[in-house]
Amino acid sequence: MSKVIVESLVYHLSGKTYESRLVYEPGALSRPGLVMAPNWMGIGEGAERIAKEVAEKGYVVLIADLYGQSVRPSSAEEAGAAMMPLKNDRGELRKRMQEALSQLLGQSKALLEPGQVAAFGFCFGGCCALELARTGADLKAAVSFHGTLDTPNPEDAKRIKGSVLVLHGASDPLVPQEQLPAFEAEMNAAKVDWQLVSYGGAVHSFTDPHANVPGKMQYDRRTSERAFRAMHNLLSDVFPR
Repeated sequence: MSKVIVESLVYHLSGKTYESRLVYEPGALSRPGLVMAPNWMGIGEGAERIAKEVAEKGYVVLIADLYGQSVRPSSAEEAGAAMMPLKNDRGELRKRMQEALSQLLGQSKALLEPGQVAAFGFCFGGCCALELARTGADLKAAVSFHGTLDTPNPEDAKRIKGSVLVLHGASDPLVPQEQLPAFEAEMNAAKVDWQLVSYGGAVHSFTDPHANVPGKMQYDRRTSERAFRAMHNLLSDVFPR
């Protein structure tokens, strides 16, 4: 039985209350820390399930609350209404991700290995993980699962300090194809250590067991397993033990 538990962290930013989730094994020795940005549905059962599975591999995971304590979408319409203002205001999005990182680093419940921090995210959360890296945050890695790759300030890639891994569904209709070469050019211009893995036949949300819109958003067990292995392989590289 897993010893990993989930606890809430309540904090304030710009007069608004947020409630993230800290996922960790009580009493464990120090471990690397990971900021996880959930998909557009925000913090919920699905996000916590993923965070637990990752934490069991030997990490402390903080699920970022990007919308605020009172915003927990229960439908695609609600999720879109919560997400789009942030997608359209990358400055605010970055600020909320930076605060989530600060909460992970500042909490006293779980021991962290100094300087050993990364970020990962899904769909909208993948975009968030990349934007956090573009702020120059002291991350060893940033990983995006089926996320959009565009940014209004591609020159900010020069601030990226760690490795970048993009796990992309080759048939994803929600990530415009033109974003791929633009992302590659952005990373190359900034001399980032980057990888982009494109999974044939996979569409959006391939890691989400509840995604079932054929040709658009659909779970793919094999691709999901391959993508998580790719992330853990990278984390093993950047967090030598």
